[in-house]
Amino acid sequence: MIKILDYNKLSYSEIFDRSEPASSVENIVLEILKNVKENGDSALKEYGKKFDGVELDSLEVSEQEKQEALKLVEPKFLEILKQAKDNITLYHEKQKKSGFELQKEDGVVLGQKVIPLEKVGLYVPGGTATYPSTVLMDSIPAMVAGVGEMVMVTPPNKQGKVKPEIVAAAVVAGVKRIFKVGGAQAIGALAYGTQSIPKVDKIVGPGNAFVAEAKKQVFGLVDIDMIAGPSEILVVSDSKSNPEFVAADLLSQAEHDKMASAVLVCDSLEFAKKVSEELEKQIPQLSRADIARASIDNNGKIIVADKIEVAIDISNEIAPEHLELCVEEPFKYLQKVKHAGSVFLGRYCPEALGDYFAGPNHTLPTSGTARFSSPLSVDDFVKKYQYTYYTKTALEKVAEQVDYFARQEGLEAHAKSVTKRVEKKG
Repeated sequence: MIKILDYNKLSYSEIFDRSEPASSVENIVLEILKNVKENGDSALKEYGKKFDGVELDSLEVSEQEKQEALKLVEPKFLEILKQAKDNITLYHEKQKKSGFELQKEDGVVLGQKVIPLEKVGLYVPGGTATYPSTVLMDSIPAMVAGVGEMVMVTPPNKQGKVKPEIVAAAVVAGVKRIFKVGGAQAIGALAYGTQSIPKVDKIVGPGNAFVAEAKKQVFGLVDIDMIAGPSEILVVSDSKSNPEFVAADLLSQAEHDKMASAVLVCDSLEFAKKVSEELEKQIPQLSRADIARASIDNNGKIIVADKIEVAIDISNEIAPEHLELCVEEPFKYLQKVKHAGSVFLGRYCPEALGDYFAGPNHTLPTSGTARFSSPLSVDDFVKKYQYTYYTKTALEKVAEQVDYFARQEGLEAHAKSVTKRVEKKG
């Protein structure tokens, strides 16, 4: 049963501390990456046999396999994927930025160019659930940014096939190349390149502890989006909300993972008890009841605060991945939110809208990192370079200042690279 806590009777650590399980996979991942770097495709096929129980002749999903997968997916689901793609694209189009150019006196030109990354790798998990939504959310911003090539990796089943829903989402999103590789070895393949899989500039997408550790280890050789922790939801609710709705929203994240965190902060003990009762009714009805039960019992909590403003202060300290404001006049409170990955406003805006369909991205900062990081966006798939142009006249006007500054740092050659130009006649 979920814990109900009185905010005024708790220590700071009881509410805000996060206990992170120690990783024990570092050395295993190090060895896997080394093997992939040295042996390429042969290492990937070896791990496919060992971890996925399948022997593959070819690692890449063929065009024929894509067409077969599309036939296995219900037409209704294909249509929904297309609608979701349109919503996600529309939202992310608003994030596009252009560079700028600034022209100053004496012909000085300063500017910045914004250009897309050339190749991006997308990891899509397999395992106990299927995540076509991840395909859309992680590839569409890249497409909007203008990324040249998107390469997807995902574990195959024991028949050597990728789940048709995953393939369908990739086709709808416009991902051209899909490879049947999962785990840390897939991250290594994207980072180093193999005979079949091209080396990329950035790797995005969630995964298990092995995938997360592999992303950590290859960061610097390639860029990564983030190290995703367990799923989180925090609901701020007043006593006028429907406890059935709030309980359902908490469970929408609890069913992800036994380590997932579901937190309600409300202004009424009576309401807290009603939500707790609803959780007990709804958990047994879920197909993933054992996962939701473990999440709620071990990581779930209801915090009772004096008023909604205090509840939002608590939320800002926790900095949740998903924040629901189930209150009257939610826009009045939106300006008080400082730290959250994605915010859902009102009593009829469940977090699941953001997971699949509304448009804003569902790849979000977890584990309190919303204090300093942001949802995946078009910005994650571009880079910038700056440029400077000075005429001789312009250089002459600032040569003395640059010369003086450089000598303050003891860098005489820096100074002379300027003064030689202005001393030279003609």
